[in-house]
Amino acid sequence: MQVKSGAFKETAHKALHNEHLQEALGLLRSNFGGARAAAVARLPEFEALRDAGRDIRDHTLENLDHYLEAWEAKATDQGAIVHWARDGEEANKIILELCRSVDAKLMAKSKTMISEEIALNPFLESEGVDVIETDLGEYILQLANEPPSHVIGPAIHKTKEQVADLFRDSHTDFDPARRLVEIPDMVGEARQVLRERYFEADVGLTGANFLVAETGSSVIVTNEGNGDLAQGLARMHIVLATIDKVIPTLDDLATMLRLLARSATGQEMASYTTLSTGPRRSDAEGGPESYHVVILDNGRSGWLGTPFQEALRCVRCGACMNHCPVYGAVGGHAYGWVYPGPIGAVLTPALVGIERARHLPNASTFCGKCESVCPMRIPLPKLMREWRRQEFESKVQPPRQRFGLAVWRWLARRPALYRLASGLAAKGMRMLARGGRISRLPLAGGWTSQRDMPAPAARSFQSQWKARK
Repeated sequence: MQVKSGAFKETAHKALHNEHLQEALGLLRSNFGGARAAAVARLPEFEALRDAGRDIRDHTLENLDHYLEAWEAKATDQGAIVHWARDGEEANKIILELCRSVDAKLMAKSKTMISEEIALNPFLESEGVDVIETDLGEYILQLANEPPSHVIGPAIHKTKEQVADLFRDSHTDFDPARRLVEIPDMVGEARQVLRERYFEADVGLTGANFLVAETGSSVIVTNEGNGDLAQGLARMHIVLATIDKVIPTLDDLATMLRLLARSATGQEMASYTTLSTGPRRSDAEGGPESYHVVILDNGRSGWLGTPFQEALRCVRCGACMNHCPVYGAVGGHAYGWVYPGPIGAVLTPALVGIERARHLPNASTFCGKCESVCPMRIPLPKLMREWRRQEFESKVQPPRQRFGLAVWRWLARRPALYRLASGLAAKGMRMLARGGRISRLPLAGGWTSQRDMPAPAARSFQSQWKARK
């Protein structure tokens, strides 16, 4: 997937004026947040679970070499063949060679964000291996030739009317006069199309939500069952995972699962939680003949021991973007690469460089909602501030922005001047206000073009603090 994060401002502006997108995002804002809140309210120990989940991930990352080696030993004992890839190019080549080893013509693929990160689909198709996405959202986007816009709801930017039109254009074997109005109609039609492809596929590829060192298992969590069909019907099952997915024990997995679905969709548990431990056994009637796991680094080992190690705790639940006012206004495509929302604002610069993704850490109100709902307690605002610091030090900002920050810094070091300047600015803003709101403000058009700005209070916090003390 081509990195387009540098065009964030332009794509965000278009997104704000896209009526279909705004309609779809309205459903995101009204559904996911309320469902999570209700699920959390039903579980009094949820905050304690968050602490436990954070501690499990921190412990694992501090001892990552040990747990990866332990997982590999157990997985190998169970018949898995483990492959290690330094970067996306190496991972793609390994997967291609595995496909060629069974003369594969078709791969049935369950949703995996890592495959988007390494652009697996276009690579395989350029080498003569067709890929069919089996997650409903990913399948819709494959037909539309679009990238995902959300980590758990990849087609959340699509309205059901757009999906119906897409199915009519793509599923030409069906009756043109068929009814495609309700969601169950569309799901049923997609199921008919995909069911045949499962049986035709030579290779099934899945991601992994977790790798359990205690058993050598890979774990996928789905709501559609497509992951089970993709890996269970093909001759070869390939798992694609990154080094940070490993956790120590099955007990730890239970903790993670109690956090994951509640944070993502507001469910108590996802519909399907599947543990895969090796290929088909000799006395089994079904399952893949061979089981391969490709473990990808792609720069993540370089985050260890840095402030961004905390980002490796992420379990891809999407809670941060479900509650982010910026994501809720512009959607995922505005972020210009695989990972959108607050977690994307941290991960993307780490993976592609701050020079290509400098807008993303700045695309935040710093309201802190992302950190408050993250099941792994990742301090996303703090990490975005760190990227802002590195952006300034690397001098990749435009001169005008650097000049503005330099002026602010100069004033901030002179408290008396700072209070005078901020007081005059606040007074001027109050003069522009009508009914306590500012509809248009010079130098802040990016804000006031979409919403009113509240007028500053008559007295600053510092003056009130001084008076009361």
